[in-house]
Amino acid sequence: MSRQREMTRPTGPMGGRPGGPGGSIGRPIEKARNFKGTLHRLLGYLKPQRLKLSFVVVFAILSTVFSIVGPKIMGQATTIMFDGIMNGGKINFDAIWRIVLTLIVLYLLSSLFSYAQQYIMAGVAQKIVYNLRKDVDEKLTLLPLRFFDARTHGEILSRVTNDVDNIANTLQQSLTQLITSVVTIIGVIVMMLTISPLLTLIVLLTLPLYILVTSMIAKHSQRFFAAQQKSLGELNGHVEEMFTGHIIIKAFGHERKSIETFKEINDRLYDAGWKAQFISGIIMPLMRFVSNLGYVIVSVVGGIFVTHGRINIGDVQAFIQYSRQFTMPIVQTANIANIIQSTVASAERVFELLDEVEEIPDSEDAKVIPFPQGNVSFENVDFSYKEQEPLITKMNIDVREGNTIAIVGPTGAGKTTLVNLLMRFYDVDGGKITVDGVDIRDIKRGELRNIFGMVLQDTWLFNGTILENIAYGREGASEEEVIMAAKAAHADHFIKTLPDGYMTILNEEASNISQGQKQLLTIARAILANPAILILDEATSSVDSRTEVYIQKAMTELMKGRTSFVIAHRLSTIRDADVILVMNHGRIIEMGNHGELLEQKGFYADLYNSQFSGADLDHEVV
Repeated sequence: MSRQREMTRPTGPMGGRPGGPGGSIGRPIEKARNFKGTLHRLLGYLKPQRLKLSFVVVFAILSTVFSIVGPKIMGQATTIMFDGIMNGGKINFDAIWRIVLTLIVLYLLSSLFSYAQQYIMAGVAQKIVYNLRKDVDEKLTLLPLRFFDARTHGEILSRVTNDVDNIANTLQQSLTQLITSVVTIIGVIVMMLTISPLLTLIVLLTLPLYILVTSMIAKHSQRFFAAQQKSLGELNGHVEEMFTGHIIIKAFGHERKSIETFKEINDRLYDAGWKAQFISGIIMPLMRFVSNLGYVIVSVVGGIFVTHGRINIGDVQAFIQYSRQFTMPIVQTANIANIIQSTVASAERVFELLDEVEEIPDSEDAKVIPFPQGNVSFENVDFSYKEQEPLITKMNIDVREGNTIAIVGPTGAGKTTLVNLLMRFYDVDGGKITVDGVDIRDIKRGELRNIFGMVLQDTWLFNGTILENIAYGREGASEEEVIMAAKAAHADHFIKTLPDGYMTILNEEASNISQGQKQLLTIARAILANPAILILDEATSSVDSRTEVYIQKAMTELMKGRTSFVIAHRLSTIRDADVILVMNHGRIIEMGNHGELLEQKGFYADLYNSQFSGADLDHEVV
């Protein structure tokens, strides 16, 4: 039997990959701290695919070579036609047709090799990303709760989704573009040299102009892109905050202030955005100007060479095409270099997650308690979240089977920490916790957590039917068992009033039912799990008085014969507890039943009286 605990649904901002290979000029690039080490580790994921990658490289080279040879052969056709016109119109059309057919075959082969390269690379990229995601997912299941407590859900999700997607896009697109661009640059230079070394030198002399133009514009546009990203982040944060709290905003009449704040941030985003896009958009016209400048010089010098018989007119035409082809690969290579920097930075963030310290693994001779009774004991337990700040020291508790233990105390007293230690989300620093006499560190984590059932103050329901949400409590539960659990939790009545009953679909936040109804469903889930030990974190704190009565009846029935730990916020709900533990600063300062603690007239009595008299609010239990 599998019993599930309550979980907090991770939420956080997720954004797409910022731009493709052609859109990164001038953008601020995130750089890896250890570029070489991270790149070497990333290449380790490529090793199993090296045979396919070899085919990708070969096909990319062949595709590019066949494409590059085309202008040279086409130039031969131009030369034949020119010579024929100069010789009285006797054009050798047979030779021209042979050249046309050759070109068709060349370009067809180039396209086929390009298709094959893209097809193989898509498979390689997805396989690598599949392995990365699998490793990350497996790692997340092994990380302690301490890791998740120290990071936002958005940050973790960003590494699992955005960073991995960034790697995937680079592998699938930029890597093949880089190979093609490098081969194109080398091939074009070789072909130009075969035509005219002097004309090649003229084209190469335009390179410094390209570099100068790119660096100057990138220098000016980068600060605007940085401002744009900052304003965009502020705008996204403001919109998320305003839509999350839109009811409160309307209730207190702050719509105008919200709109004004949005307009202010949006104006800053507009100002930075158009400047960034305008300045970076100047690059292509300027590069086209430099390219045309080179084109004019090549045309003039080439024309002079033709008149002196040094080269054929078809070669000039081919050379002009090559000079055109020479520009784009250089721009692409520069952009891809930036993208690779960003990709390695993403890989570094993913590897940082993969290198996190895992939970202490279960011992090889880990035990299983086949029929747990519910006896729990804390023996001289010490625990701290930070080494220098002890939270729990020398705690001793002895709980017998079937007892109801209530835990009360102010915020930070250690109530929830006690539950985390019980479930072994955290390991104790000293002492030990036993269940039925067995140290929980000697029990498999999965088996240990199956002993417990949890109902938390913050409900968690997923997008699915009500039936599926309740059945989440026990794997393989039948529909009849789910309905019985719902009846025991007094949820059956309200479920049947819904349009589709148990088949009603809950939306993502389960906002189509009330908070009290959500809690009833989570209690039904716990009832279905049929655990030996219950953990209840004030399950009735979010419901109305009428619903609370139903829940209390259901909980009383559920708790019969089971060991129960109740974290209490409203002391009226724990009067019948067998033992009440009063905690403060990680220590148990009072222990006893309700009547005994009131008679002591100590901390508990002050807490209880403050809730019913409204006095001494400094000791309010929260």
